[in-house]
Amino acid sequence: MSVDWLPADWTSPAGVVAGCTLRTGGVSRGPYRSLNLGDHVDDDPIAVAENRRRFVAGLDLPEEPAWLTQVHGNTLCVDPKAGDEGDACYTRRAEAVCAVLVADCLPLLFAAGDGSEVAAAHAGWRGLAAGVIEATLARFHSPPDNILAWLGPAISQSAFEVGDEVREAFQRQDEVAGACFRQNDRGRWQADLYGLARRRLARAGVRQVHGGGACTYGEADHFFSYRRDGQCGRMAAFIYRTGQNA
Repeated sequence: MSVDWLPADWTSPAGVVAGCTLRTGGVSRGPYRSLNLGDHVDDDPIAVAENRRRFVAGLDLPEEPAWLTQVHGNTLCVDPKAGDEGDACYTRRAEAVCAVLVADCLPLLFAAGDGSEVAAAHAGWRGLAAGVIEATLARFHSPPDNILAWLGPAISQSAFEVGDEVREAFQRQDEVAGACFRQNDRGRWQADLYGLARRRLARAGVRQVHGGGACTYGEADHFFSYRRDGQCGRMAAFIYRTGQNA
């Protein structure tokens, strides 16, 4: 069975491959069906290992990602080793695969315009508020206006209900961020992760922003969603340099 994936819909810099897996093409069963790549969600470890093998082989990756231990923070790992704790990874090394695991949280992929450096970040609302985007961009040698960003599949505003504390966390840093929240008939808020990320990217000087049209919650055939299902698998958003631009 082939591994289905969603390529980043940008004009790719030379020698850069980027995208996000879908949930199909693996061997996991039950709520993890079928290409669960997360080893921390109580799935069968043998199935996860086979899914990761299929991911690497099916997409012809140059090497397996150094899977991070993600904690919903803003720590960036440079050329990470497997198990490093953080929510973003960066490299200039050819054929090193940066990857983050997601199932509603927003994955962001970054590439310098000349393809010389790449990064991946895991950004739920906590990571966004903590500054994971800014921490990732700060590691780049390229100026922000020469960096491309891709917003991978995440939960949409219509499906992402949050409380006052979430809106207040963003408004304390940026009053205009309140426009990314719409009050519902329960007196709570529908948060626009994509909008919040775009605003932070714009404030940081990133002008080349792509993606942001999917909804993990609403597209059950394609994506895992923690908010929809609770117990579920994880997709991987990934990016690497082939070395053709070295």
